[in-house]
Amino acid sequence: MSDAHEPQDGIGSGTGMGDPTPAGSAEAATPSGTPAGWYPDGSGVQRWWDGQQWSQHSAPMATSTTDPKTIAALVHASGLVFGFVGPLVGYLVYPNDPFIREHSRQALNFQITVLIGVLVSFVLMIVLIGFVTIFVLIIASFVLHIQATIAASKGQPFTYPATIQFIK
Repeated sequence: MSDAHEPQDGIGSGTGMGDPTPAGSAEAATPSGTPAGWYPDGSGVQRWWDGQQWSQHSAPMATSTTDPKTIAALVHASGLVFGFVGPLVGYLVYPNDPFIREHSRQALNFQITVLIGVLVSFVLMIVLIGFVTIFVLIIASFVLHIQATIAASKGQPFTYPATIQFIK
């Protein structure tokens, strides 16, 4: 078996059982029925599999571009649009990244605090002060989300002021 393998099931795992080799090799490729496409060929690059054999066309392997600062900034910004759902998703999807997890935790605690403030404001609308408090909450929430997003994008920690820490 050569160091380059046929892709399996069109997934491109590079660990298939067939024995095609990259173009230019002395060994002949065996047809497999795997659809044409870009697959890892076992040598650290992606190579075009034409359905029958490897071609000479190759490309570097794609690298992950998930930057924790970007994800943390998106978590804060998503609070403006999706409320507590965006920070909750960040908190649950990235449990192993301490930077993203801390920013998600801060944003989630803030969203829960804002939700409580909005509910209290609705009750206070009976005595008219609720109209003022909800307006202040909306403006403060917007400003703090922007500040948190900027801090996260710079890789800095951010703690929302006057936030109840429900999630430790």
